[in-house]
Amino acid sequence: MELNAIEKESQKEGEDNKAFVAEVQEQDQIYIDIERASEGDNAQKKTNQHKKSLLEKKIEAFQGYFAEHRDQIHLIIHLGLGAGFAAMVIAACVLNFRQASVLLVISLVTIFFLVWDWMMERYGDRVWVELHPIRDLFNRNCFRIRWILHVLLLGAVVCWLVLDTAQRGKRQLMSFSGLLILVFLMMLFSKHPFRWSWQTLICGIELQFVFGLLSLRTTFGLSALEWLGKQAEKFMSFADIGSEFVFGASYTDHFFVFKVMPILVFLSSVISILYHFGFMSWLICKIGFIMMVTMGTSPAESMAAAGNIFLGQSEAVLLILPYINGLTRSEIHAVMTGGFASVAGTILGAYISLGVEPTHLLTASVLSAPASLAIAKTFWPETETQSVKASCDFKLGKGECSNALEAMSQGATCAVKVVANIVVNIISILSLVAFLDTVLSWLGAMFGCPQLSFTLICSYVFMPLSFMMGVSWEDSFIVAELIGIKAFLNEFMAYQKLSKLIKRRKAGGPEYVNDVKQYISIHSETIATYALCGFSNLGALGSLVGVMSTMAPDRRSDITSCGLRALIAGSVSCFMTACIAGVLYIPELQCPDFLSTEFNNTSVNISTQLVTCCTQLYNSVTLYEPLNVTIKGGFSWSNLQGCCTLTPPTHFNCSMVL
Repeated sequence: MELNAIEKESQKEGEDNKAFVAEVQEQDQIYIDIERASEGDNAQKKTNQHKKSLLEKKIEAFQGYFAEHRDQIHLIIHLGLGAGFAAMVIAACVLNFRQASVLLVISLVTIFFLVWDWMMERYGDRVWVELHPIRDLFNRNCFRIRWILHVLLLGAVVCWLVLDTAQRGKRQLMSFSGLLILVFLMMLFSKHPFRWSWQTLICGIELQFVFGLLSLRTTFGLSALEWLGKQAEKFMSFADIGSEFVFGASYTDHFFVFKVMPILVFLSSVISILYHFGFMSWLICKIGFIMMVTMGTSPAESMAAAGNIFLGQSEAVLLILPYINGLTRSEIHAVMTGGFASVAGTILGAYISLGVEPTHLLTASVLSAPASLAIAKTFWPETETQSVKASCDFKLGKGECSNALEAMSQGATCAVKVVANIVVNIISILSLVAFLDTVLSWLGAMFGCPQLSFTLICSYVFMPLSFMMGVSWEDSFIVAELIGIKAFLNEFMAYQKLSKLIKRRKAGGPEYVNDVKQYISIHSETIATYALCGFSNLGALGSLVGVMSTMAPDRRSDITSCGLRALIAGSVSCFMTACIAGVLYIPELQCPDFLSTEFNNTSVNISTQLVTCCTQLYNSVTLYEPLNVTIKGGFSWSNLQGCCTLTPPTHFNCSMVL
């Protein structure tokens, strides 16, 4: 028994040894196979390396060299392109300097800002450190220096206003009084009285006044704005090519949908491309930095206000999306006010296509940015601690498109929503207003006033406001009607009605038909253009509150509490801009119409305008011989007779022509 057990045990051990040996041999075979496979792969690689052509080896070597010297190669390419562009500009100036002057100015301005940005990025910190003694001196006397400058500037404005009023009449003084009244009302109904930021308020009005003075009272500024307006009209005309291709040659028969709305799509694509390349962010940062430094506002609200010059309400808020949750209630109010006080660049193009003066629309867009901050920080002063105070801690958001083609497509797609929103809103609003006018007329007929309507009510409610902004008494009811349409309905509808008034005036028809005024003066048109240039209406209030609440759901209650006050502040910002325009703008004198009107009066006074127009008339007279006279410029014989009676010319005898 014991022998059998021993034999079984030894037999079992032998079998285990055999299994172990077999396992070891199997593992050795696996290792051998792996080694042979790796050797085969290496051999295959060596074979492939030997099989590569000389051209492939050169290409790989070139790619490696390019990756190693990428920065130097990019610098050489940029220098080459810059040299080629400079040669092109010089050649264009040599061949035709007048035609190439615009290209030269754009090139010089671009070079200046590129060099400036490069120097600030490279040496900005060092310069800031070197200016430390000057900064300390300024900080010690900051309050005194600031108030001295404000007092001097205010004194200069008052003296200029007195002299200008004495020369041009009382209308400018009325607009200036309206500006002061609007500011006083904002201070009176402020959220936190006596906590106003005087720096923001005074500097905001000063920025408005200085820019308005440069653009509306200087020859260079007027010429530059007129040139920009013409270029804007020409640029928007390119949208007609796409409209004609899609809708046919008769697309202008449906002017609003097929002529005006495609401009929104075109401009939205262009702005999206500029945003993709970083130009829009760069420009917004520059404008926002100027307002932040001069007005003492925070980076977030400054950049949002600057963005509203070019972008819509939602797009401007997207610029500061990472910072919305950390904004104070005053900053939220300022951001919303900036959205209500301005219009998007795309919408601006649509207004220009309606026939509104592009010069005033462009000026209004820029003037409304500092006005919105000045009024917002007065109507809701800052009482909380701001999370972002330094510009170095603030970074603008960038587009997420991978290339320019995607940016163009995204811009066009976004514009489709805007177009659809405008079209359906106008359809519904016009229908509801027609129904409301019918009801009001029915009610008014019971009291002997069948002409009662929504626009008539608006004309009486807002008439004091329009008159306060500098509109003449006979035009104040019409401008008040436009303001009411903009506030309660839509600024698009208000501008459309204003464009009809402009076309009637240019057509030269009768001013009154059945005692109803058919158009308004150029000065009143200008004030109305500035007053209407903003998204401050009830529909935009709901849209902006919804967008911002979606972006920052934790701040929904703060956003909704700021909404109504921001809408009022945005409207007042537009009215402030209109008052500035009323003070500064001098409409071009239409001498033939002016002389005809003056000489039809029973008593004619010799004024500066009369002397100017008579001088212009005399310059248009060509005298060949007595009683052989040619009068150009739209003047008539009656104009010449009246001028010769009141202000005889010095270079010829009136008796020879009469």
